[in-house]
Amino acid sequence: MNKKPSFFERLSGSASANDPFDSFEDETPASSSTARKESRPAPLEDDAPGSEGQLPIDVHQTANEIIIRAFVAGVRPDELNISISRDRVELEGSRMEREQVSGPDYFTRELFWGSFSRAVMLPQEVDVEGSSANAKDGLLTIILPKLDKAKQTKLRVKSG
Repeated sequence: MNKKPSFFERLSGSASANDPFDSFEDETPASSSTARKESRPAPLEDDAPGSEGQLPIDVHQTANEIIIRAFVAGVRPDELNISISRDRVELEGSRMEREQVSGPDYFTRELFWGSFSRAVMLPQEVDVEGSSANAKDGLLTIILPKLDKAKQTKLRVKSG
């Protein structure tokens, strides 16, 4: 059974070692003819209906924040859903193809169109209310302030 490459594999061009698309066994022997043949690559098959891509992300931290970045070029802000809890972030959205082109008219088709999602477990708890998200030039940046568990507050007892 041929497994389709994941969104990340299609985006980065990586493939697993036992990927049938990377096999050299099916190649035809080189022709002894010196004439150069023009060939047109076979169009990629369309994504299966209901298939969902996984959004590649970068996650790093500073002393006070956890920062998540993802490329969301071609996605309008109203097409993005970001859910944040204290220890988890979920990103969902969709990238719709603006222009319809028939399969045989493609020479190369590498862009991912359709819905995507990504769930990220955070290394420590964050302040949900203080979190912010910004999209600029196709790059989504989510800033999650870390909760300071060592911070202590003194309470005054009111008499009353």
